[in-house]
Amino acid sequence: LEIQTRLSRQRLAEVSKDFSLYSEEEIREAYEKAHELHMELAMIREREKQLRLRRDELERRLVGLKETIERAEHLVGQITVVLDYLNSDFRQVGEFIEGAKQKQEFGLKIIEAQEEERKRLSREIHDGPAQTLAHAILRSDFIEKVLKDRGIEAAIAEIRDFKKMVRSALYEVRRIIYDLRPMALDDLGLIPTLRKYLQTIEDYNREIAVSFVHIGEEVRLPARMEVAVFRLVQESVQNALKHAEATEIQVRTEMNNNQLFVMVKDNGKGFDTTVKKENAFGLIGMKERVELLEGTLTIRSKIGFGTTIFIRIPLNV
Repeated sequence: LEIQTRLSRQRLAEVSKDFSLYSEEEIREAYEKAHELHMELAMIREREKQLRLRRDELERRLVGLKETIERAEHLVGQITVVLDYLNSDFRQVGEFIEGAKQKQEFGLKIIEAQEEERKRLSREIHDGPAQTLAHAILRSDFIEKVLKDRGIEAAIAEIRDFKKMVRSALYEVRRIIYDLRPMALDDLGLIPTLRKYLQTIEDYNREIAVSFVHIGEEVRLPARMEVAVFRLVQESVQNALKHAEATEIQVRTEMNNNQLFVMVKDNGKGFDTTVKKENAFGLIGMKERVELLEGTLTIRSKIGFGTTIFIRIPLNV
């Protein structure tokens, strides 16, 4: 276009030297052609300027995204710190069953469960956020290549997918941390944390309907009680998800007359409560937690008719 513009100017200069040699139509055409090319060149130069600005902005955003990846990798590395909470929980369970008839068997089950939980966490981190972040690093290099080879528009499209990838990794990391120890429990208290936890369960398991109802005031309880009740609800919900194959889970809490009532009901396959199950150590642990809080735990279940768990805990313990 610059060559065409230069040629049109030369043509205009030739015409301007001696108008008598050219017709009025040729003179007008030379002027219009030169003006048209000049305007088009100016527009293209302005667009080139805007593209340079967008390229510079894109490069700055790439730097910011690389920093985000580094922070995310650091966050994944810190997950091992959170595992201390899990280890602490299992040590507490060992103290709860001191002197009980099932102590030896239960202790072995705890060790097995601890190792299984570590394997599960390792597998979740490896197959989830770790894989995503590793792919994101490769994707960032690819975006730089796209920017150089195919231009800004193609690079922007790649960045949109890149951002989705990083968001997905961060969501997975936060979900894993939340399963281990919901930080909202310390900040918000039991009821808001349960509400958030159950909503997360429903969001993550689209095929399962989870409902939560609280009756009474949402008052703060002693920290150890809030942790214990949260773990009881968490264990009940996880049993419904993993073992009962439930599609509906109802959770209800009520604070009334210095007592906390909790009900967890599912429509799963149920079980015979009179038959001792080999993997019943989870229920034994729940009973131990409730007894430490001087409460009661009742389980109603029938094969084919789901399971309902009732928990009553005095608030003046």
